[in-house]
Amino acid sequence: MYIQKYIQNRLSFLILLAMTAFISNSGCDRNESMPDPGMLDSGVWAENVLATMTDEQKIGQLVMATTTWESGFPFPEDAYGPPTRQQLEHMRRMITEFHAGSVIIYNWGRSETMARFNKQLQEWSMESNAGVPLFISADLEYGVAQRIPEEATVFPRQMGIAATGDTEAAYEQGRITALEALATGFNWSYSPVADVNVNPRNPVIGVRSFGERFTVVSEMSSALIRGSQEHGVLATPKHFPGHGDTDFDSHYDLSTVSYDLETLREIHLPPFQAAFDAGADAVMSAHVIIEAIDPTVPATLSHHALTGLLREEMGFEGIIVTDAMSMEAIDSHWGAGEAAVMAVRAGADIIMATGTPRQQAETFEALNQALRDGEISEERLNESVLRILRIKHKYGLHHGFSSPDPARALEVTTDPEHRRIARDIAARSITLVRNREMLPFDRDEELTTLVAGVAYTRELADLVRQAAGGEVVMWDFGDGPADYNPTPEAIVEAIRMAEDADRILLFTYSSSELPEGQARLAEALAIMGKPMAVVALGLPYDLQSIPMVPAYVATYSLDRWPGATPTPVVWEAVVDMLFGEQPGGKLPVSLGSDYPVGRGLSY
Repeated sequence: MYIQKYIQNRLSFLILLAMTAFISNSGCDRNESMPDPGMLDSGVWAENVLATMTDEQKIGQLVMATTTWESGFPFPEDAYGPPTRQQLEHMRRMITEFHAGSVIIYNWGRSETMARFNKQLQEWSMESNAGVPLFISADLEYGVAQRIPEEATVFPRQMGIAATGDTEAAYEQGRITALEALATGFNWSYSPVADVNVNPRNPVIGVRSFGERFTVVSEMSSALIRGSQEHGVLATPKHFPGHGDTDFDSHYDLSTVSYDLETLREIHLPPFQAAFDAGADAVMSAHVIIEAIDPTVPATLSHHALTGLLREEMGFEGIIVTDAMSMEAIDSHWGAGEAAVMAVRAGADIIMATGTPRQQAETFEALNQALRDGEISEERLNESVLRILRIKHKYGLHHGFSSPDPARALEVTTDPEHRRIARDIAARSITLVRNREMLPFDRDEELTTLVAGVAYTRELADLVRQAAGGEVVMWDFGDGPADYNPTPEAIVEAIRMAEDADRILLFTYSSSELPEGQARLAEALAIMGKPMAVVALGLPYDLQSIPMVPAYVATYSLDRWPGATPTPVVWEAVVDMLFGEQPGGKLPVSLGSDYPVGRGLSY
């Protein structure tokens, strides 16, 4: 009986391969639009493939492996570089031995290097996983530059996109990111952030959100999703059912939100519903306890959240992927194996296994054991596998289009038109919040400008030097402690340098509340009475801690991880604006009653 079933399955699979090969030779161009799904209906293709898969291959489709480091999470600073031999071997093992059906890439690299790496991963998958290609994913919230910083197009953070007031900007970001993603081998983007940032002290979302109004977040998220998915890359609103009102970073702690069900439904859920209505084929769960839904476990592990609310009430039919399971919010409480089983039982389709090699192997082993023990039923397993396969078919992965052409990758990621569009969006995002007849500064060879800051100050000073006309001197605390909190001694040195300057540009940075040292520095410089402007590189809320400054500009250019990717396209735009170009942005969040949503001055 077993042999007969095996022969039948192999015959079905051989017929499937023949039809797929015919389709893939049709010459469809993937770079400008989604491919024709082909001759086979996605459901038929998925059922046929499922019939050829072993239990281990099915479980593999439920796990997302990662290029990892022995230390696990948080990753060491030197981890973000081109994939190493050790990482390549780890990924080969995850794909060929454990049959991983998807991967997430955290590395940085060049366009061609990344394309070759992703191409190799796909080849291993086609050989080992019943001929099914991988989902190759990454956080691409501000473009493929998040993984290829020196070559790919970088966009403003999402709050900057919202500051333009133009949903077409969000669509263009999704479109261009998709084109560059496909060229380098990515077919799944963890964007947009659909969280409504109603908590100014939110330590992890901040400028990654489109703002504090759910209507704006809904419109921008929907536009970005369309731009991405219409051009061949799976988009992922996150972090369901909302991470915008938390006090803790779930990378390091388990957070609980206590607002009522009405608040959840009226503020936090609408962007996700809008995203689903726009056709989003995936959603990422949050490692946050939403007491109004389930006060016992975070949404990632909650049947009430993933099945009851997301599937049954909101009608979502796409892929549910967990956030990184190596985050302390999950790992320190449940561990990789137990949490993976809990998440699948709750309704998740793909477990993002981002820990050490041992933790990733534990995820596969725990799910296989749960299947053998009946803790996860075959019906439940097949439900997720079929959903994953159907969406892989929808995005043309069965055509063979998932494998990039390394020789063409750089041409796409450095497309001048992509850069021009990103630069235009950046210029329209810069928001002049306060201006007491201080800006714009004159381009004057006789004036000395002090550029002071705590992050990327050297790069900013170079840009000011090109625009100011006169001498530019620099005070930098960027090499100081990670909290970006200048010491009293450092502040005294900044004041000394300011005494010899004619005007002052102070660049602040915060990912939550402005550090006290930066607030004291701003106050000390303002008291000197010289022409002065403050530019916020991170959260726009800094003004609330330094209300005495005469001019204030918001750029939304650095998020929770300021060292991750610089945003020169935004910095160029803000320096141009400081020296005469019209600011174009409007606040997507309120900075107290004096500076409401929508405020934005012009010259």
